[in-house]
Amino acid sequence: MSLWKRFVRAVKSLFGGAITAIEDPKLILEQNIRELNEQVPKMNDAVATAKAQVNLFQKEYDKKKAEHDELVVKIKAAINQNRDDLAGQYALKLEQTKSSLSTIEAQLAAATKAYEKAVDVKKAFMKEKDKKINEAKEALKAHERSKWMEKIANTMQSFETMSIAETHDEMITKLNEKTAKSEAKLEMALDTVDTSSLKMEEEMEKIKAAELLKQFKLDMQGPNITSSNTETNLDSDILQNKDKTL
Repeated sequence: MSLWKRFVRAVKSLFGGAITAIEDPKLILEQNIRELNEQVPKMNDAVATAKAQVNLFQKEYDKKKAEHDELVVKIKAAINQNRDDLAGQYALKLEQTKSSLSTIEAQLAAATKAYEKAVDVKKAFMKEKDKKINEAKEALKAHERSKWMEKIANTMQSFETMSIAETHDEMITKLNEKTAKSEAKLEMALDTVDTSSLKMEEEMEKIKAAELLKQFKLDMQGPNITSSNTETNLDSDILQNKDKTL
């Protein structure tokens, strides 16, 4: 196909649909379908014209054939009546009629052949037309399917996690590192605290409380209890309190 024809077809496609590109395959195929369908009436007219020519020559042939047969009858009748002069005149007309009849017969044969050829061409054209239109329609359907398939593909790509995987993993690593540092700081802080002195203070407070309680009990019992017993009992209570604390 020449560059000019391609340009003309592209312009036609632009007027027949949306303007997206000079040679949009979809628009070109749609334009092809329109052109193929538009040629059907023209093809039918051509076939009808050929058939009309056949009918016309057939009528002329029938007319000349009738004249031919009539002249033959007249010649025979003139001869039977011994009118050779009339028979001769009719014979001359018959000769002219035969020439015209031969010419019309040749024209009729040519017209008939042209008509038959036109019919064959139409059949071949219609077959090829239907084939090309079906191919174009299938291609257009595939194009429509490809559009929604592309739309789905684009949508699915938007759900892809690979684009955030690197940042995602990096942030998780940083949070884990912060958590680990915080735990380490807590362990270090706990290790630096002197808990033994705190425990000793607690024990001393318990001993002091026990001692005060013992003295309070002695005061309640009166002054008859010896100091030795008091000291012995006090020592025993202190030992018991240490055992409980430990």
